[in-house]
Amino acid sequence: MPGIVGLITKIPRDRAERELGAMLDTMRHEPSYTTGTWMDEALGVYTGWAARSGSFSEHMPLRNQRGDVTLVFSGEEFSGNASVSSTNGAGRPCEAAGPAYLVRQYEEDPKFPAGLNGRFHGLLADASRGLLMLFNDRYGMHRIYFHQSKETLYFAAEAKAILAVCPELRNLDPRGLAEFITCGCVLENRTLFDGIRVLPPASAWTFQNGALNQKEYFRPRDWEEQPQLDRESYYQELRQVFASILPRYFAHGDRVGMSLTGGLDTRMIMAWEKSPAGALPCYSFGSMFRDCQDVVIARRVAKACGQTHEVIPVASYFLSQFPRYAERSVYLTDGCADVSHSADLYVNERAAQIAPIRMTGNYGGEVLRRVRAFKPEAPAPGLFASALLPQLEAAKTTYSALLDGHPLSFAVFRQAPWHHYGLLALEQTQVSLRSPFLDNEFVRTVFRAPDSACMNNDVCYRLIKDGSTKLAQIRTDRELMGRANGLWPRAFRGFIGFTIKAEYAYDYGMPQPVARIDHAVSQFHPERLFLGRHKFYHYRVWYRDALANYLRETLLDSRSLSRPYLQRPAVETIVDGHLRGGRNYTSELHKVLTLELICRSFLDRR
Repeated sequence: MPGIVGLITKIPRDRAERELGAMLDTMRHEPSYTTGTWMDEALGVYTGWAARSGSFSEHMPLRNQRGDVTLVFSGEEFSGNASVSSTNGAGRPCEAAGPAYLVRQYEEDPKFPAGLNGRFHGLLADASRGLLMLFNDRYGMHRIYFHQSKETLYFAAEAKAILAVCPELRNLDPRGLAEFITCGCVLENRTLFDGIRVLPPASAWTFQNGALNQKEYFRPRDWEEQPQLDRESYYQELRQVFASILPRYFAHGDRVGMSLTGGLDTRMIMAWEKSPAGALPCYSFGSMFRDCQDVVIARRVAKACGQTHEVIPVASYFLSQFPRYAERSVYLTDGCADVSHSADLYVNERAAQIAPIRMTGNYGGEVLRRVRAFKPEAPAPGLFASALLPQLEAAKTTYSALLDGHPLSFAVFRQAPWHHYGLLALEQTQVSLRSPFLDNEFVRTVFRAPDSACMNNDVCYRLIKDGSTKLAQIRTDRELMGRANGLWPRAFRGFIGFTIKAEYAYDYGMPQPVARIDHAVSQFHPERLFLGRHKFYHYRVWYRDALANYLRETLLDSRSLSRPYLQRPAVETIVDGHLRGGRNYTSELHKVLTLELICRSFLDRR
């Protein structure tokens, strides 16, 4: 993911420059990336950056007029503090000066970076004060990894940059490994790598006169302790905030494309974003079997708004290139995205050809409806080494403890930066991803919601209707808009619910006895009946058929079977059982294949 790298140290300059160069080399993932370096030997700082061409943070570093304040910034910022004096190709206002105002904001705001809004991180150097500041956004979504050695603090947007100069860290952390296996992500700002951690959310770490101050500029309780609003007052405030912040996300930068689904969250954006006809290209990700519900409904939404719509299907070409996409997905995200997200890398490559900025409804459900997106899952018995079992149990305990407190704090300050980060990091390698649902003003307002407003979709329905009565008349991918009663609404919800469960049961959740029957009749292609109605990826069938040779060659390799965290007989059983078609081990194959690619990408390269 584009971002900054660097070291704060007193080691000799030539050595520091060599290490900086090695770190930066690991982050040049695409020809479209621009890179650069900036150093100040007196302050002991050596930093570099990688950014997509045309992005908000392309032109670094930023300096004040006196030249004694330098800022290297990565990400995007939506506080609305920048001057706006021109328009982009779609007729919307854009930032004339780019992010240059951020240095002025530091000089004028003693609480900097508390006034910033967005997903970002950066390094600020103030030579007049002998001060360095390493900071990130209040959710920790634009991640910074760090490692403190005896001589140096290393920091980077990607863990692989630190591994490049600290090869002694190429070891799996047992606790992080167990959390990744159990929860699908590493918790509490740990990582998969022993000795590398993640900068906590809302950090503003300062270095001055040889002293490190690990300061936080924001704490969740600042929002949790706000007085609660009644239901109507909450809706009116949320409506006003949403209408006021949304234009910022279409305002500056390159061309924006709308990643449309059939759900509520992208619908809310379309209801309030009044783009001229044809100015906002829309697209959806599609299945190889049929037009899924996202495609069917998004096409209607785009047409109602006068916008074009394109389908990006995941089909035979992706399957033919799966090894490359799987290995690259794991490598690009330092193992935070498992191989099931390789399809997301593929579709985002194609989305970048439509528009370099991708607007999404991501995090809408988590914020507005407090959706919990992950939970611990026990691995298949006997798959992992017995020495790891206590850590797997400990991961469940850690997760349970994290649920204490405000549910929205769990969603935005824990679930988002830990569980959602892997997919975000992968997507950000191809496009600038935006969503208004993690806007500071918006989230702060939702913290004032009465519990009753978060238990259903009424607020979302009303927000859509108030923005566009035309869009309120189009059903969602799950139900008829806001029509809770009556025979037809109940029948429709029942049918949609059945197809969702049937697709899941045929794919990930297929019971083992049924898998044998399915394989026996595979020549009749029963997958065409169930798959592609709601999802655009179908790994159970893909692993069994099109990807079988790759799985066999990768997972039954002697190197793979000798990994100390695995039990060889169990690996052979799940691979053989799934590929023969008599068993369903889709989730286990995701985990084992991802871990093997992590080992090959990062641990075997000592």
